[in-house]
Amino acid sequence: MLKTYLILVVAIFCEVAGTMLLPVSQSFTKIIPTFFLALFYISALYLLTFVVTKLPIAIVYGTWSGLGIFTVAILGYILFNQTLSWQSIIGLFLIVIGVVLINSF
Repeated sequence: MLKTYLILVVAIFCEVAGTMLLPVSQSFTKIIPTFFLALFYISALYLLTFVVTKLPIAIVYGTWSGLGIFTVAILGYILFNQTLSWQSIIGLFLIVIGVVLINSF
């Protein structure tokens, strides 16, 4: 089970890396960022195929999307100087709490 969650974490990392490359690719006009963006997205989906054979898809997708949203928002704030309102920050922490609850029971 630990291996399954490790694969899920790597899939989340790949999805987040691909998402962070979206603005860098400048609408797919920059070839190298676009290549890595596609590679990360394909890797994320490939890894998810292994995880959904061991865990319910609702748990997998909830965890993948929830932690992905949280991480992208934080990295967007750090790397791209995007703003986060206090309501957004509370919402992000509620997402994390939801992910923890979903995976605990």
